[in-house]
Amino acid sequence: MQWLLASSLSLTSLVTYAQPLEPVKGLLTPESVVQAADGKIYVSEINGFGQDGDGQIRVLDHGQSSILVKGLDDPKGLVIIGNDLYIADKTRVLRVALNQPGATTEVFLSANEFTQPPQFLNDLAADANGNLYISDSGDILGTGKGGAIYKVSPQRQVTLLLDGKIDERILAPNGLLADAKGEHLLLVDFTSGILYSYDLAGKSLQEIARGFGGGDGLVRQANGTIYVSDWKSGKIFRVDTQHKVTLIKQGYQSAADIALSQDDHHLLVPDMKAGVLDILPLR
Repeated sequence: MQWLLASSLSLTSLVTYAQPLEPVKGLLTPESVVQAADGKIYVSEINGFGQDGDGQIRVLDHGQSSILVKGLDDPKGLVIIGNDLYIADKTRVLRVALNQPGATTEVFLSANEFTQPPQFLNDLAADANGNLYISDSGDILGTGKGGAIYKVSPQRQVTLLLDGKIDERILAPNGLLADAKGEHLLLVDFTSGILYSYDLAGKSLQEIARGFGGGDGLVRQANGTIYVSDWKSGKIFRVDTQHKVTLIKQGYQSAADIALSQDDHHLLVPDMKAGVLDILPLR
């Protein structure tokens, strides 16, 4: 495993953000990534797609690589709420307590706790109130339809926010991003390649930008700049505060669920088919 970041992404010893950093190679079908406040980077590794039990979560910690938990099915989206890591794993959501020794997974939500049977749980997001948002990309590999988006309260109350019956524009929702107040939810659809903003109080869906192909990951810097990954064409796009779309990098085999580093100056890009985690400096 090549991991040369060492303390480069730690908040205590940060390199100049214009400096390129070496990618992490040799990962097992990496799909999602998140960096915790302590600098540790967690990567979901699907391994063999559709092969239950061979998925895992890898930890990259100041130059060291280890496995947090294994025995998962097809782990995808990751998000940290408090001291807990949440994992979208096929048709269930798992939770791992990060502040306890000997990490183990527990089922936070099973398939039968959703309002309808989930098909392809994909991305996770959270707001400052501890609410969890989950995208089900539906028949993403077939018809490209049948997806849904759910909100889960800290008390584990599951609410269906959007699906194709509520709004026909919802096909295969993938990347999610909630604002801090939990008032709006950004989402990008894998089938249409359109970026939307959903007003949770008004229950209205507004198109922000389009042209993202197989839209996958979704993040936003503190200055309001949004970044979107296109899994199908291996591209990364920037969307400024005026909703202007700019291609900033291409050439990935499959740019999956991206994340921002804690310093807000690096984009973490899992190239799923290549088995690589790229570290892209943002200017």
